[in-house]
Amino acid sequence: MSLKSFSRAGLIGSLSAILLGIMLCLPTYHAAFAQAASAPADAAATAAPPACSATVLEKCTPNSGDTAWMLTSMAIVLMMTIPGLALFYGGMVRKKNVGDTVMTSFAITCLISILWLLFTYSIAFRAGSPFIGYLDRAGLQNVLSDIANGIGNPNPLAPTIPESVYSMFQLTFAIITAALIAGSFAERMKFSAMLWFIGLWAIFVYSPIAHWVWGPDGFLNSGNSNAWVKVLDFAGGTVVHVNSGTAGLMAALMLGKRKESGPPHNVVLTMIGASLLWVGWFGFNAGSAVSAGMQAGMAMLVTHTATATAGFTWMILEWILRGKPTVLGICSGAVAGLVAITPASGFVGPMGSFAIGIAAGIICYWGCTGLKHMFGYDDALDTFGVHAVGGTAGAILTGIFAVSEYGGTGGAIEGNWGQVLNQCIGVGIVFAYDVVVTLIILKVVDLAIGLRVAEEVERDGLDLALHGETIQ
Repeated sequence: MSLKSFSRAGLIGSLSAILLGIMLCLPTYHAAFAQAASAPADAAATAAPPACSATVLEKCTPNSGDTAWMLTSMAIVLMMTIPGLALFYGGMVRKKNVGDTVMTSFAITCLISILWLLFTYSIAFRAGSPFIGYLDRAGLQNVLSDIANGIGNPNPLAPTIPESVYSMFQLTFAIITAALIAGSFAERMKFSAMLWFIGLWAIFVYSPIAHWVWGPDGFLNSGNSNAWVKVLDFAGGTVVHVNSGTAGLMAALMLGKRKESGPPHNVVLTMIGASLLWVGWFGFNAGSAVSAGMQAGMAMLVTHTATATAGFTWMILEWILRGKPTVLGICSGAVAGLVAITPASGFVGPMGSFAIGIAAGIICYWGCTGLKHMFGYDDALDTFGVHAVGGTAGAILTGIFAVSEYGGTGGAIEGNWGQVLNQCIGVGIVFAYDVVVTLIILKVVDLAIGLRVAEEVERDGLDLALHGETIQ
């Protein structure tokens, strides 16, 4: 009896082992022996997928070098906002408002990222109409990333990298553009009002303008053969800087002046922030080539040249006019150079960037001193004076110094004076739209929950009243 039981158990065990062995061998058989037996018939099916390119945009393999560069660019552009801009702005406010200032940059990073996922990426960077994109990427749906087979469907605006990477890269632009605005209304806006304002502004101002200038069918996109006005904006002179600076000025005007102001809390923090912005800007400008090639290399070179030149120019100018060079001055000058070279970085050469750097140092110094005092607005951290003024100067100078050898379109130095007019029209359209829609958003938020903190909160500091924290 025990022998029969053993035999049944052995038989069942043997059959189970055989079946398990067959099951384990099936994948090997299918992948190797079956393919070997029918190699001639299945050769086409097993061929490597094509490389992604401007003409191959479906089920293709991204370029690993371009992808690696864009992953790096995305990371260092995010670094520009957190911690770069947070520290840059945080060092310039008074001690009692440092926490609110740095938290504003951090909270904006989170808010814009959520909106980007839901729909703002889609309406900014997908084809739709000359004014707004289609919602086919709402929720980032249909972003093909077939990791098992190494294939994807890239965005036509960046054909050699995964669309997931392109979306993340452009997200960092949306983040820092919104965060820049906060410099104008620092030390006096409610935190809740800031969140509502920035969220609505990202939807109704940033996303449409990004589509106009960079969207595949945008009416200002120089790469769109059907564009109404071909505006050269390699990395954001209009989309980022004129846009954010103008919105900042509108916010400053709506809120009114601060009850009191004081010297920067900590210029060392500002210097560290400016340095992080400088480093991150290589991803900002050179990354806008969306490939690891010659255009990225030239964009990096001219970015550094213009920045160093503008910082040095501001320092000398301040030294002459005020008797002493300051840390805040040279940092502001460097940022002005970064701003002005942004639209030009893919279109100009080294000497063009040198000229743009000198112009940025002079013009933005005036924007933060003479222009500001002339009209009497309280642009707390000079967002308008550096970004709107510098972005406008850079956009117009792009039309002058653009070289066809570098970016495909020549400027006034090559006889194409019409490009200067195009640049001016682009700046004017962005400025006018931004002014009107930003004021509407601010008014709506003000009527709903109020924009400005109470007088006693402003006097005691936003950190303790709004966040229950203090900086020691």
